[in-house]
Amino acid sequence: MPMFQPSKRDGIGFGSGGDGHVLDLETAVKDGVLGGGGVGGFGGGVGEKLDLKKMIEELNLSEVPSVFICPISLETMQDPVTLCTGQTYERSNILKWFSLGHYTCPTTMQELWDDSVTPNRTLYHLIYTWFSQKYVQIKKRSEDAQGRVSELIDTLKKVKGQARIQALKELQQVVAAHSTARKAVVDKGGVALLLSLLGPFTSYAVGSEVIAIIVNLSLNSESKMNLMQPAKVSSIIDILNEGSIETKVNCIQLIKMLMEEKDFRSEIVSSHCLLVALMRLVRDKRHPNGHLPGLGLLKSICIHKQVRSLIVSVGAIPQLVELLSGLNPECLEIALFILDVLSSVPEGRQALKDCSNTIPSMVKLLMRISESCTKYALSILLSICKLSPEECSLIAVDRGLAAKLLLVIQSDCSPVLKQQAAELLKLCSLNYSDTIFISKCKLTRTMQ
Repeated sequence: MPMFQPSKRDGIGFGSGGDGHVLDLETAVKDGVLGGGGVGGFGGGVGEKLDLKKMIEELNLSEVPSVFICPISLETMQDPVTLCTGQTYERSNILKWFSLGHYTCPTTMQELWDDSVTPNRTLYHLIYTWFSQKYVQIKKRSEDAQGRVSELIDTLKKVKGQARIQALKELQQVVAAHSTARKAVVDKGGVALLLSLLGPFTSYAVGSEVIAIIVNLSLNSESKMNLMQPAKVSSIIDILNEGSIETKVNCIQLIKMLMEEKDFRSEIVSSHCLLVALMRLVRDKRHPNGHLPGLGLLKSICIHKQVRSLIVSVGAIPQLVELLSGLNPECLEIALFILDVLSSVPEGRQALKDCSNTIPSMVKLLMRISESCTKYALSILLSICKLSPEECSLIAVDRGLAAKLLLVIQSDCSPVLKQQAAELLKLCSLNYSDTIFISKCKLTRTMQ
């Protein structure tokens, strides 16, 4: 059972701005921080008593003073009770402990000379006061954020130039910080206003801020259809090409959002400019945080058959093959997926065959990273070896493919994967005599 040992250094912070004033339980009681146990006297007054359980659930705070945590459940206590050992627990948790036949203190493991529990009113009021203060502060900030959203939307209707950019920057900050602000933008008609700012003559400064706001909002189908207009899509792609890494990622998120719409058409992403921008992003070693978003969008795009030949035409295959050795496992799996999908079109298979690093890279990846990576690498090898059996099979076997295929066949991989490995192994063996091929497989005398 998990046990939690409170740190002696942990304190309980009070004060409206996190001013560093730290109180432990004893000091809080001595200095009268608890007041009368209610919350009516702080934060300007609260008209009704707040429910502790509701506050804990709604706030969902990741950091809570350790003295508030039940050592059994590791969750905030709502009904703390103290044992004769002086240790405090959530009432329901300690009663369950007793019902299981334990008559010891869970933290100290001392035998209990008295199994009664005493409500810890002081700690309860301290917990209640702390959460009430946080709740009221956050509620006030939320209300302030909604009001500020209304002001900024009104401002955006009137101003242009630098004043518009400044208003957009502030709106983006408010929206990023408060969920209620995001809802307020939608409720007050801000989405239509923001979308009207995107178009063929949109400056980068305005467009990047608009996109940073939109990606944080819940857009309805009408808004998404509005964004799918060619002029707006073109504007988004231009901003993706010009933007900072943060703006590029925002543009990618927005395009992926559009692709999830049921009325999405593949023509929207059939853009040479978009594909070049994505390949530039995944090759950018200065900003590795852009690799996963870029590859993720490329994966979504290549699922559409009509776009695959265009992806091949921008040189995606040799570029992706060159990147494989430097990618983390998650990005590597996506890149292999893309290459495997592109091998389904004739241009893709030819490009994979023409790339000198394709076969060595795929052979190396077999049985290395994950079963998925092995599956994609094996599928790619099978495609290009079928395209040119003699040439490609000879290169692959010289790189150690036969031994790797035997490993796949003997492994716990899926039956489909084993069947593909056996098929490729048979294809490779056609170019050798039995004796030479066995030596290529690097089999021991026992295995022979």
